[in-house]
Amino acid sequence: MVLLAGIVPDIDGLGLGVDLITRHTAHPTDYWGDLHHVLGHNLCFGLVVAAVTFMLAQHHWRASMLALLSFHLHLLGDVLGGQGPDGDQWPIPYLAPFSQSMQWVWSGQWQLNAWPNFVITAVLLAVMFFIAWRRGISPLECLSTRANDALVGALRRRFGPPSEAAHGECP
Repeated sequence: MVLLAGIVPDIDGLGLGVDLITRHTAHPTDYWGDLHHVLGHNLCFGLVVAAVTFMLAQHHWRASMLALLSFHLHLLGDVLGGQGPDGDQWPIPYLAPFSQSMQWVWSGQWQLNAWPNFVITAVLLAVMFFIAWRRGISPLECLSTRANDALVGALRRRFGPPSEAAHGECP
């Protein structure tokens, strides 16, 4: 649920599919332009995500707080490196839909396809693979235990099993 909380703000980007379908019709839509970074990129939606996590999680408070943190890390990532290739910035309307008074935007925002985003992605993937190799868990575990086991198995065949000391166990 924490993983999903970090992804779910982009649900407001689903309008792109409708835009693609209607672009050559008599009534094309612009849901992507009108709604992306609006519906799912604000405190109100983040609180809804945290509340749903609270209701569904086994460890209510911990999971909902981590979901809220994950949600806000998504927003921070968009503020830092979510500029469009045309130089257009998408400010985050943090208090929407109740107020437009607080817009998160940074003048140093880099483009979505800029090198910092690739470096951050590579580092985080390396950390994820390391944790999967060492602890036997990965984000795939959310989707399928079998897929998680296959990834962990492949990593351990390639790099060898982690030593018992790596698990914090005494030899």
